[in-house]
Amino acid sequence: MPIFALKNELIFPPVQLADADGLLAMGGNLSVERLLLAYRSGIFPWYEGTVPLWWSPDPRFVLFPDELKVSKSMQQLIKKEQFRFTINQNFKAVIHNCKNIPRNNQQGTWITNEVEKAYTTLHEKGFAHSAEAWLGDELVGGLYGIRLGNAFFGESMFSKASNASKFAFIRYVQQLRSEAVALIDCQVYTAHLESLGAAMIPREKFMQLLKDLL
Repeated sequence: MPIFALKNELIFPPVQLADADGLLAMGGNLSVERLLLAYRSGIFPWYEGTVPLWWSPDPRFVLFPDELKVSKSMQQLIKKEQFRFTINQNFKAVIHNCKNIPRNNQQGTWITNEVEKAYTTLHEKGFAHSAEAWLGDELVGGLYGIRLGNAFFGESMFSKASNASKFAFIRYVQQLRSEAVALIDCQVYTAHLESLGAAMIPREKFMQLLKDLL
């Protein structure tokens, strides 16, 4: 199946035309308008080299906030108030750490300088948000993503202390649930998020949920 090459026109092909891995298109830019159209269309960017690739996998990995799983050990950690939780207190530091701290023995992340700049602009316009975990005055964990309507699209997280990113994720999901967010897009499978309640759903169901929630 051909991979669509995006030009200047602000358009994406139907997600049903993605290949078996979910790759739908390549090229284009990371303008605010294109990124918001992508998320509203069930598509997200992921870099490989210097060219943006656009994905819509089937099935899709998601978390319904009501199905969040919090282990007894994490419940105790939260109760002890080992970490301090904030929202949007330092978005720039969160995305910069996500970019520069490797995860799962990776050499780096997909977050390029262009991605960092684009999502910082989305934050300044009120679309991208961060959740932070602090030890005293030190930022030790966090995550960022896009909020549209009653859906949140998670992008990346980092941790400098054991359980810091998990703490920030759990507290943020609880906050989003209180704000009537009904879907958190986790994009692709990780065992870490599965342990917190995320699961695969068919892309068709995901697209219907977006239609209802945005």
